[in-house]
Amino acid sequence: MAKKKEQILVIVESPAKSKTIKKILGNSYDIEASYGHIRDFPPKVLGFDVQHDFAPSFEVIPEKKAVVKKLSDLAKKADKVYLASDPDREGEAIAWHVNEVINVPSDKVYRIEFNEITPKAVTYAVEHPRQIDMSRVKAQQTRQILDRLVGYKISPVLWEKMRNYHLSAGRVQSVALKMICEREDEINAFTPVEYWTVSADLLKDKSKFTAELAKYKNAKVDIKNEAEANKIVDYLKDKKENILFQK
Repeated sequence: MAKKKEQILVIVESPAKSKTIKKILGNSYDIEASYGHIRDFPPKVLGFDVQHDFAPSFEVIPEKKAVVKKLSDLAKKADKVYLASDPDREGEAIAWHVNEVINVPSDKVYRIEFNEITPKAVTYAVEHPRQIDMSRVKAQQTRQILDRLVGYKISPVLWEKMRNYHLSAGRVQSVALKMICEREDEINAFTPVEYWTVSADLLKDKSKFTAELAKYKNAKVDIKNEAEANKIVDYLKDKKENILFQK
């Protein structure tokens, strides 16, 4: 009796890829899509515990419940499940979320990735499955937590202060704006003072160069006005000791 051929479920992000991948892999492979992310933080709460190492809590996105059920049913019937979401940290996170909800034994779930939908790339991916990379998953979750933390804590302030602009705060823009504001405060608080330097045109090994006086009488140079500068220049005209010039 011929050995029954394995039935393998391949879960991709976008359904647009399904037909091409099916043609490459053949009839023993079922290709289904998650349509992007299937889980997210709950919509009306922060979604992670700030007091306990930012432990996240996820729930199935309401409009994705039918997708999750379909993927779960197909995964239970399959001999193997290949998670073929995009080859980046978002794709790794999607693969992890799918793995968390399909409720099948972990020893029949594998992660595969390919950068192009060609016979060579897809076949190589199937022949070299791996486990989910949790470092990538945690990197994506960190980015997601920062987005949520900034959005939930800072965006309401913007809504209150700038009601007519419909603004929201981002993790990058908010920090950049804070740095700009702090720098502007430093500039505004700066009190300008007069400061002079003394330079000399020097010659070494037939090469000319200009250097600035760095030390004068074994002390760092701090020239506050023109009179002090002229005094130092007069002193230096006939002196060579205790003087340091640097380029």
